[in-house]
Amino acid sequence: MINIPTELLRTLVAVVDFRSFTKAAQSLGVTQPAVSAQIKRLQILLESELFDKSAPGVSLTPSGRLVVNFARRMLSINDQIVEISVPKLSAQSVRIGVSGDFAAPLLPPLLAEFKQRYPALRFSVRGEHFDIMSRDLRQGDLDLLIGLSEGDVMTDARHQWAEPMVWVRNPSLQLDHDSPVPLVTFGEICAYHRLALRALNRAERPYEIVFVGASEASIFAAVSSGLGVSVMPSRLAKRAGFESWEDAPLPPVNDVYFGICLGENGERIVLEELADAVRDLLYADASSQVAKALSSNPA
Repeated sequence: MINIPTELLRTLVAVVDFRSFTKAAQSLGVTQPAVSAQIKRLQILLESELFDKSAPGVSLTPSGRLVVNFARRMLSINDQIVEISVPKLSAQSVRIGVSGDFAAPLLPPLLAEFKQRYPALRFSVRGEHFDIMSRDLRQGDLDLLIGLSEGDVMTDARHQWAEPMVWVRNPSLQLDHDSPVPLVTFGEICAYHRLALRALNRAERPYEIVFVGASEASIFAAVSSGLGVSVMPSRLAKRAGFESWEDAPLPPVNDVYFGICLGENGERIVLEELADAVRDLLYADASSQVAKALSSNPA
């Protein structure tokens, strides 16, 4: 049994429609010799001449006309199969939860790209504590969660990785070893807060929460003003313009775990594609920050 590659049939139809090997090549994005080679290969497979060489221009033989008619039908069926395999979305809102602002500033360009590819998509992005959004994901109230946890790795995450945590401060702020550590945090709802307190308690360092912020912008402002110290992922610190306090007289803080989790609702193929793109985006952001750090601190 001979199987005819669809690209050969598509080339044949293009030559007939454009009545020119050269124009067919341009429409297919290949060279004219490539078109000629494909036609020759097709004729060898069929053991039949498709073009009447005695006639001027592009003229089909009786066998060629029959093949072209069947080729159009085969290509139509092929294209229909491909079309039904690609998700066609009705108007749909993709509900995205982001734990903290770690990924939020990077999302809009990516969502704009997906909007071009899937015009029917609508996006709703909100931030909340990871535990709350995990519950919403399980209950079907979220489609995709970009979350963080200070403890166990997320077993149900499509992608997951660890981010190192660092202490940050205004360089003018000096800690008094005999005084409590002044902490700037989001409060109990934040994984960063719990990681910081766990590290300080483990080291038996007294602390005082001097500022509880409602957004990362407020945390950045409080730290920049010298109000106190804070802990955050290394990448977030760099993005905010803070230097990691490497020699801080403070205990090391455990890594925070990030994960991208999918809900059970919505178009699975599109959600998986979006989750993979978010992962690639965050990895690219990490690479660019490393490159920036290396360029600013040459060996």
